[in-house]
Amino acid sequence: MTQAKKDVRVVRRVARETFGYSKLRPGQETAIQAVLEGRDTLVVMPTGSGKSAIYQIAGVQIPGPTVVVSPLIALQRDQFEALDEQDVGGVALVNSTLKQSERRETFENLLEGTLEFLLLAPEQLSNPEVLEQVKAARPSLFVVDEAHCVSEWGHDFRPDYLRLGAVIEELGHPTILALTATASPPVREEIIARLGMTNPRLVVQGFDRPNIWLEVERYEEEIARKRAFLERIAELEKPGIVYTATRQRAEEIAQDLQNKGIRALPYHAGMKTPEREQVQADFMEDVVEVIVATTAFGMGIDKPNVRFVLHYGVSDSIDSYYQEIGRGGRDGEPAQAVLFYRPEDLGIRRFFASTGQVDVDHLQQVATAILHHRGAVSLHDLREETELSQSKLTTALSRLEEVGLVEISPNGEVQPGERQDAPVEALLEAANAQENHHSYDRSRIEMMRGYAELRDCRRRYLLNYFGEEIEAPCGNCDNCKAGITVETTEQDEIFPLNSRVEHNAWGGGLVMRYEGDKIVILFDTVGYKTLAVGVVQERGLLKPVA
Repeated sequence: MTQAKKDVRVVRRVARETFGYSKLRPGQETAIQAVLEGRDTLVVMPTGSGKSAIYQIAGVQIPGPTVVVSPLIALQRDQFEALDEQDVGGVALVNSTLKQSERRETFENLLEGTLEFLLLAPEQLSNPEVLEQVKAARPSLFVVDEAHCVSEWGHDFRPDYLRLGAVIEELGHPTILALTATASPPVREEIIARLGMTNPRLVVQGFDRPNIWLEVERYEEEIARKRAFLERIAELEKPGIVYTATRQRAEEIAQDLQNKGIRALPYHAGMKTPEREQVQADFMEDVVEVIVATTAFGMGIDKPNVRFVLHYGVSDSIDSYYQEIGRGGRDGEPAQAVLFYRPEDLGIRRFFASTGQVDVDHLQQVATAILHHRGAVSLHDLREETELSQSKLTTALSRLEEVGLVEISPNGEVQPGERQDAPVEALLEAANAQENHHSYDRSRIEMMRGYAELRDCRRRYLLNYFGEEIEAPCGNCDNCKAGITVETTEQDEIFPLNSRVEHNAWGGGLVMRYEGDKIVILFDTVGYKTLAVGVVQERGLLKPVA
């Protein structure tokens, strides 16, 4: 028997005997094997598909503690409770709610080797004392949960995640396991780059959710949309989720539903934490039938019996939309995902996409402040000196770090980088990079518009966005039901899907999908572009990249 086969049998035995998993799901075993081989691994699998089991099963088989970074305290608690029920060698969490005595005891146990799993929020690692304690324990596996939070091109960027790459290097680069439920190709690339993953194994599994009915209802007038929405939600099986673009809209719709006798409550970041937690708990227990939320709701929520996810207006991207509708039908039973669309919604999303943007003056302002210090400076001091908002400062630092003009240390302090002697050239590069990011954000909104106005199989559109193909129309969306699908001929497919091409002005890109006689390319610099196949051929706009 080969070593590989022996390892597989051990993995399955640990999964069965230690964690009670009778069978591993597709993708889990592959990812566990990669981690056990010491390879950095990025796992993209839907929520509810068992991503946590990957680090649990791998972690207990590798000598040394496993550090798990999660963005939400509620998510940490869920993971803690799940591990605490198992005999896995000790588990603890560290967050802002912990008393000093509990924190001290936790790190004593970590250094003594009695903890196998340490769960903590990313901001905890900016504390030099915490970082030193973790470093002294010599972790063997560093897990980044909700890894899309590290990517500005994702849909839920968290500034605290920017430091994780430096933290990993400070810890001696233990094996990295990054987990996320949604990541389009550019987000995957940024996760790998930001975390400093070395020759990573990429495991992408199961984006298709065939039990979810996909539909878009288009309206030109708001009154007609509101009436149709309220009629539709009244007849749907509960429980369900409604997503809105703004807090005000969430409050308004929740009240409308209550007036109809539906047990509905709003959920958004403007509410106090205890109030949000109570709303979430009531929804999980089916006390609340419908939760009306902004994007503040959903991360780490695993409620199996959600029968519908309705969107009152478009999401900011396909990334966001697909993760949001993926919260329906996790029990495998039918669920509905319906978008109530007005073209005017796109204006709100374009406005949100433009907020927090920085220009060359902002970049120069931040760079000058950092170079003036000639040493490390805290983010707090930088904010006071530049008088920039948190979002603008974070964006500026990200651009400046990309071009090597500044460096961000594991504790969050900023100092001049390797290119401090050539600041002008670096600033121009940073400004160009920022414009590329802005172009990409605009193009993602256009892809959302493309979905809303699509005359083809909606599931095929979504899966193509994430780099997956389906042979035939899905048969479970409104367009398929109406017979509105586009047949693409071999003649139209001038380049294979997921192949690399080069444009003479926009540079390199990835072929994402065909829409009849049109081709959609995800360009590295300017985002998504839809081109006519005939024009591409006539003018020679694209060339294959070997």
